[in-house]
Amino acid sequence: MPGEELRSGSSPTQTQQMLSPIDLANDGGEAWVWIQIKAEARRDAETEPALASYLYSTILSHPSLERSLSFHLGNKLCSSTLLSTLLYDLFLNSFSRDPNLRSATVADLIAARYRDPACVSFSHCLLNYKGFLACQAHRIAHKLWTESRRPLALALQSRISDVFAVDIHPAAEIGKGILFDHATGVVVGETAVIGNNVSILHHVTLGGTGKAGGDRHPKIGDGVLIGAGATILGNVKIGKGAKIGAGSVVLIDVPPKTTVVGNPARLVGGKDQPRRHDEVPGESMDHTSFISEWSDYVI
Repeated sequence: MPGEELRSGSSPTQTQQMLSPIDLANDGGEAWVWIQIKAEARRDAETEPALASYLYSTILSHPSLERSLSFHLGNKLCSSTLLSTLLYDLFLNSFSRDPNLRSATVADLIAARYRDPACVSFSHCLLNYKGFLACQAHRIAHKLWTESRRPLALALQSRISDVFAVDIHPAAEIGKGILFDHATGVVVGETAVIGNNVSILHHVTLGGTGKAGGDRHPKIGDGVLIGAGATILGNVKIGKGAKIGAGSVVLIDVPPKTTVVGNPARLVGGKDQPRRHDEVPGESMDHTSFISEWSDYVI
């Protein structure tokens, strides 16, 4: 069973990588990931004594992933008026009561570990990946928003933006298995929806087209890859498994399993017969497979 394979090793196997982060998170992944994180922290504390105290206080002294993450986020996001103890209690209460939040956290950790070759360990992601941390803090802000605790949700959004340079409105809906790679400058508007297993690079905007009210932000399907600096504006739909090239400006719907590039964005292969791919780009992270097929593309 996949869960047995997960518990047997410290690095992702080929079989594991064939499963989605969500499947892995739901199949014994939470306990396994926490075991890996603690083992990695012990190893790093032994090899780098300067980090031993930090690793003990953030990871090794805690009995669970939700307590470690709550402590770490509380310290990252605290201010002179939002105390770390208040934030710790807020985060821990939310994670402890909601298994969906915990499974989303695990799926996001697995997504970063599998998709990003720069991610050397789960503990590295937990401690140092601001895209991961911003996403987990947003999940709490979104929960507060849905519970009509909107002033606190907006205050948390502001701190997330200040600390991580990631600005996600607390009303925005985000799925599981999300990778915000680098994450600096990511902006996500109020009525945006992001599906599962989506990968988004730095300086991506999911915004509106102006002062229009109501449902005015993009809807991103499962398995989508959005390249660095891309801008998607308005209540447009990005189909499941689509790929948005770096720097593109998208103002129209994008069909599933197609690629758009340019400003304004155009379908690779043309709108009448767009080229389709079988991969899930949000998981494969393949940014360049279309270049040889579209001679007008310029880096």
